Amino acid sequence: MQPTRHRNFIVIGGLAALGLAANPQSALADAGGLSFWLPGTFGSLAAAPVTPGWSWAQIYLHLDMRAGGGTNFVTSNGIPGSVVAGLNAHADALVEGVTYTSALPVLGGQAGFSVLAAPGDIGVGINASLTGPLGNTISGGKFDDRTTLSDVFYQGTLKWNQGVNNEMVYIAGNIPSGTYNPNRLANLSFGFVGFDVGAGYTYLNPQTGHEFSAVGGVTYSLPNPYLQYQNGIDAHLDWAASQFVSKNVLVGVAGYYFQQLTPDSGPGAKLGSFEGMAVGIGPQIGFLFPVGDMQGYLNLKAYADLETENRPKGWSTWVSFVISPKAPAPPPSTKPAYRKQE
Repeated sequence: MQPTRHRNFIVIGGLAALGLAANPQSALADAGGLSFWLPGTFGSLAAAPVTPGWSWAQIYLHLDMRAGGGTNFVTSNGIPGSVVAGLNAHADALVEGVTYTSALPVLGGQAGFSVLAAPGDIGVGINASLTGPLGNTISGGKFDDRTTLSDVFYQGTLKWNQGVNNEMVYIAGNIPSGTYNPNRLANLSFGFVGFDVGAGYTYLNPQTGHEFSAVGGVTYSLPNPYLQYQNGIDAHLDWAASQFVSKNVLVGVAGYYFQQLTPDSGPGAKLGSFEGMAVGIGPQIGFLFPVGDMQGYLNLKAYADLETENRPKGWSTWVSFVISPKAPAPPPSTKPAYRKQE
C-alpha cells in the first residue's frame, strides 16, 4: 500500500451553496443559517501527497436540511428586507473537477491546484412570510425549485511527507458564475466572494493500514451586495479515521465541528448577530482499483448533524469517483548477484 496511490479529492469550501444557498439571510448564523464552507468537505488522506499529474473527479452530493417554523430569516425573496419563518431545503449536485499536481518541489513540498463547478437542482421552501421592509404583514408559505449552476471554485494545496506523517496547507475560494438571482429562494451560487485558508495532518501507516486525518481552517466572506449582508468569520475542523482492511479497501468514520467566530453584519442583518455551530459524524468506505493505465478511487460517506445551533439541521451523502495517475512501480533491486566461491 503506497500513500501516493490514494488520491484524495477535496470538495472546496463553497459547496455549502449546493446544500442550501437559498437567499434567506437569517437569525440563523451566516447566510440562510449556512456558511461558505460545507462541513465534512475534507476526509481521509486529506494531507497525503499524491502521484503528480492531472486527475479528474466527479462527486454526487445530496443534502437535506430543515429549520423549524419558529426560526426566522431575513431574505430578499423579491421583497428586500422581508422576514420569513422556517426553512426546508434539499439539493442534488454533480460536482466536476480537475486537479493538477506538480512533479517539481515547491518549498520542499508537493503543490496542487484544483478547479471545479457543479450543475444541480435545489429546492427551498419557507413556512411563512411575516413582515415586509415597511412592516406590512405577508402570510403564506412559498417553495422554489431551480436547476442551475454553482459558482466556480478553486483550491491550492501544498503537502509534505515524512514517513507516516503528512502535512498540508491550503487556500480556497470562489469566482461568481453570474447565476445568482436575488429574487429567487433557490441558488447554487452565492452572490458574494469568500476565501478559506487552513492546514491539515494525515497519519498513514502502510504497514498497519491505520489512517487518521484532521484539517482545520477559517473562512472570510465579502458582503453580499444584493442583500447588504456579510457573514461572520467561521472556523471549521474536519476529521476522519479509517482502516485499510485490504490493500484496496478502507472503512472508517468521519466527522466535523463548525463554529462561527464573529457575528454577521451589514444593514441586511436585521434580526441580530447569531453565531452558528454544528457537530456531525458518519460512516465511510473507499475502494481503489485500476482504470486502464490510471488509478480509480470510489468513496462513499454520509454525515448526520448531531447538534446544531443557529443553523438548519440535516444530513448529507457523498459519492466520489476519482481517476488519477498510478504510482510508479518500485525500481528493480540493485543487489549484486551472489557468486559461490571455489
